[in-house]
Amino acid sequence: MTAITLPEELNIDKLQPVQVYHYHNSQEITKQQIIFSQNIISFLIEGTKEVFFDNHVLSVNNSRFIIVKSGNCIMTEKLSEKRDYQSVLLFFTNETVLRFIRKFELNKNKSTTYESVYSFDYNEFIKRYVYSLLDISKLSKSIQKKLLDVKFEEIMLYLSATYGTDFLYSLITTSSNYTQKFIRTIESNQLSKLTLKEFAFLCDMSVSTFKREFEKHYAESPIKWFQNKRLEHAHYLLNQEQKNSSEVYLEAGYENLSSFIQAYKSKYGATPKHHQKMNF
Repeated sequence: MTAITLPEELNIDKLQPVQVYHYHNSQEITKQQIIFSQNIISFLIEGTKEVFFDNHVLSVNNSRFIIVKSGNCIMTEKLSEKRDYQSVLLFFTNETVLRFIRKFELNKNKSTTYESVYSFDYNEFIKRYVYSLLDISKLSKSIQKKLLDVKFEEIMLYLSATYGTDFLYSLITTSSNYTQKFIRTIESNQLSKLTLKEFAFLCDMSVSTFKREFEKHYAESPIKWFQNKRLEHAHYLLNQEQKNSSEVYLEAGYENLSSFIQAYKSKYGATPKHHQKMNF
């Protein structure tokens, strides 16, 4: 699947430092590769969303909203019972965040850590805010621009007062350590059943470069390493949580039960059922 760049491909006439877009979709989307050229707040109205980032996997429904740092991610959109997917998207640049921080003299917390995404619950204030964005999205572009500058400050003041400033500084923090980002992406998504092409996209690499980097850091092929990690996870589920093979083989990344049992026996020297009997 070809990657799309947002907000550029939303057919917005002219990109602005802050802009709003009312997004509708009546078809489910699976693992769409997305490049965010700006930061974004996604206020989900209908449907559910699953997003893979370099250091996070996140599932949200319309009781939560997310703030996403510019960069690469992989997104799945599922329709609501009304057969609808709908969200309000607020895009904004790093320069806008910096001006906001300076204007209101917001200090950085000493414990701030890099995050690609933050998730927060809706409340009555946020719901009213989203409705106001919907109203603004229907106005002319010239009026939108003036109002959105104010609306951006409104939501950022509210969120920083409620949750602290960590999310603000994460948005403008550049992860300069190439190796740390690579390893973080692998470790955070090791059970996510992403393809090598999807992992390479999250790392902003070609597949061939990704394979070379992987073998340099992990001393074995990515396919073998991920298979071992998923079998280890399956082993834990079978023996610590007492699940059976039919409950875990899909979670371990196998398309059928027989291939899972064969791979498990090859790694552990016994079938899952035999291991469970021994432990019992």
